Amino acid sequence: MAKTDVGRMEGYKSMIKRVGQRHGVDPALIAGIISRESRAGNTIKDNNGWGDNGNGFGLMQVDVNPNGGNHKAEGKWDSEEHLNQATGILVYFIKRIQNKFPNWGAEQKLKGAIAAYNMGDGNVHSYENVDQHTTGRDYSNDVTARAQWYKRHGY
Repeated sequence: MAKTDVGRMEGYKSMIKRVGQRHGVDPALIAGIISRESRAGNTIKDNNGWGDNGNGFGLMQVDVNPNGGNHKAEGKWDSEEHLNQATGILVYFIKRIQNKFPNWGAEQKLKGAIAAYNMGDGNVHSYENVDQHTTGRDYSNDVTARAQWYKRHGY
């Protein structure tokens, strides 16, 4: 899927790199989330950036549902402001998972944070079942695989 999305992703590459540098997050990871969440905008461009039945906004599908993330959408759906907001949310979950599971290895913590980005850190209970409650039950594994592909291709 990452390869399929690469043409659309190229339009966001410089913005992704700036946001990654600003937040200390690998740009390939941001690209992996964008690919998984919106197929680099392809699944949401006709809805002005809204997806998930109006519960997600932007390339990285920030959760605006009051019973979910309850975030206020910032910026245009494909803007750097949006990517800053969404990456900030990811960083929040990275810190939460690091504190919640101090004995996990770095890769485990990152996968836990990616899963938490999708479903909240309250649903991350163990590394063995990290994707148990995520969309498709494969979210962190899929995002990680896409991020690895983007890393090999200049992100």
